[in-house]
Amino acid sequence: MIHPPVNSKRGVGFAHSKIILIGEHAVVYGKPAIALPFPKLSAKVEVLEEKGDVYIENERFSGLMAHMPTEMEGLKACIKETFRTFQREPKDIKIVIQSDIPMGKGLGSSAAIAVALVKAMYSYFKKSANYDEMMRLVEVAETFAHGTPSGIDMAATSWDDPIWFMKGKKPEPIEIGKEFYLVVADTGRVGKTRQAVEGIREILKTNGDKAKAALETLGSYSFKARECLRNGDIKLLGSLLDLAQKELDNLGVSDDGINHLVRIAKLAGAFGAKLTGGGRGGCIIAISAAKEKAEEICRQLKENGAEATWYIEVKKNIFS
Repeated sequence: MIHPPVNSKRGVGFAHSKIILIGEHAVVYGKPAIALPFPKLSAKVEVLEEKGDVYIENERFSGLMAHMPTEMEGLKACIKETFRTFQREPKDIKIVIQSDIPMGKGLGSSAAIAVALVKAMYSYFKKSANYDEMMRLVEVAETFAHGTPSGIDMAATSWDDPIWFMKGKKPEPIEIGKEFYLVVADTGRVGKTRQAVEGIREILKTNGDKAKAALETLGSYSFKARECLRNGDIKLLGSLLDLAQKELDNLGVSDDGINHLVRIAKLAGAFGAKLTGGGRGGCIIAISAAKEKAEEICRQLKENGAEATWYIEVKKNIFS
């Protein structure tokens, strides 16, 4: 924990991880997706006054910004662009990054860190946080991380409500008519998002009708899932997750490890289970109506190969 001296300048930013409930990959092609905040895992960034060149401190790297490793180029670009936006020279600060969100697991790690970073810099320089401007700055980092991101990760890690997301449009909050439990399990393997996205592009080239039909179907499941959430029909929502997993598997973004954990979750009593995020590794999700069942699903997943498991209650939240 960093304890800055009294009277020193300080800015702090927080962001949580996220889960794509349904609609991943289809969202890249303009179809809707639903994402949920996952506050069990989070990122925190502190900006402190320190004279000299910008200094970065976290578990992956500690040193001057100029010497940041290649995998942190997105954050470097984000920091520079934020300074430029504030019309300031990039100097005289220390940036301390802390995150317990696993990297490369489809949980929005890079987006959460970037969101927390931008929030911390706004706080440090006492700037009013305009959402669109903040997202523009976060997108600088996300473009380095994902090439051409849909934007769902940075939106979901910055919203505290479940969201309905379509590329190029502002997110909308989603009504939750009945509480339920969401289980997340880590396969233990880093997801291969870029390869998965490129694989779908190849299928679109070679078997376009099949791929387009699958993406349309995934989009239609998002519309149905929104109604299930609104009406509190968790069993039907689970069936939609199962159907979405079949489509994602047919598109080649699932794999044997993911499919194994999905089967285990279903055998343990989940209403539905599927991969979340890019796929080909990463995490799966499952849903249940009771805390005891969520705990049992987690136990079974851990006993059958999951590296880590978590669960949260998705609470009822009706918007008037």
